[in-house]
Amino acid sequence: MPSARKSALTIRLSGRRILIGLGSLVSLGLVGAGMFAWLGIYNVAASVGHFYVVDRILRFGMENSVKARAPDIVPPDLTDPNLIRLGAAHYYAGCAYCHGSPDTPISPIAHSMLPPPPDLGGVERWKDQELFWLVRNGLKYTGMPAWPGPSRDEEVWAAVAFLRAMPGMNRAQYTRLALGDVEIAAQSGEEIATGEGPSDAVQACARCHGGGAKGPESDLVPVLHGQPADMMVQALRDYAAGRRPSGIMQAATSGLTEREMVQLATYYAGLTPLRPEGAPGETDSRVERLVAEGDAARNIPGCVQCHDNRALPLYPRLAGQSARYLEGRLTAWRAGLRGTSATDAIMAPIAGRLTPEEISRIAQHFARQPAAGESAVR
Repeated sequence: MPSARKSALTIRLSGRRILIGLGSLVSLGLVGAGMFAWLGIYNVAASVGHFYVVDRILRFGMENSVKARAPDIVPPDLTDPNLIRLGAAHYYAGCAYCHGSPDTPISPIAHSMLPPPPDLGGVERWKDQELFWLVRNGLKYTGMPAWPGPSRDEEVWAAVAFLRAMPGMNRAQYTRLALGDVEIAAQSGEEIATGEGPSDAVQACARCHGGGAKGPESDLVPVLHGQPADMMVQALRDYAAGRRPSGIMQAATSGLTEREMVQLATYYAGLTPLRPEGAPGETDSRVERLVAEGDAARNIPGCVQCHDNRALPLYPRLAGQSARYLEGRLTAWRAGLRGTSATDAIMAPIAGRLTPEEISRIAQHFARQPAAGESAVR
């Protein structure tokens, strides 16, 4: 018995010595790391780069971190031209400076970053879900930002669709997708001096929304031709302030002044409304009733109360809009998209009471309607 107690005591003492030894090593490691940082031994200059071993460890850890966190979801059709066009316009404005494009090589300044932004012609090494995660979340310590509107997954997929398509593009194809073929009339000296003409920001907006007699390149963005100026100014303010979530629009509006917002809204409000995208088609009495009267039992007001040509100028006109755009907006609200703008506060609860089938039919209904003033210009 005494022997057994002695053995147990010996084991306990040995365990304590081991724990003390480990604690000492950890303490020495922390002190050493602190001294290493305090003395500035490690050169953090981007011009020098990491040690080879450090670089390998960082890359290995990054790749495995992305693979471990990529969502297990089915991507949309990444060959969809509408997704690719929307992604191209955003890439041109927000990504090409660092990553280059078929039109422009990577900037020498961006090339001097550590790590340097990669040429995205090699995105094949990533799965669709991994590429989605990278675009949506960004990467620490690389200069790669997270998507500004994290709740707008459909925008992230547009960027992914473009990244998948870009490696096979030549310069002309890329320019056509990114810039379109919209030409905004040059301003006169008087317009530039007085600010009475459209600002340079119109050309940037035209990449997605069109301009002049031409509408949007993608069915996923709204037609702005002939929309109320008051509504558009407020929408631009909400995007710039982050009250209306959108990684694309928050980036596009962040540098606009109030004066430029008014100029943009005035320009698009003065354009002739475009013709609807489809033929009148068959009437649907249920949808027409929902659009005109709503459904009191489900607390759904009639759409035309706020969205026809006689409504207040703070609300958008839906006639002649793309069915895909309208369906996308309503579906996003129904799925839980929540902004803090007045529009979101009104529409999110209403969209949540609609069925997916009703949303689709309402969108198709408005897409076939002539926009305000459209019949007068035929």
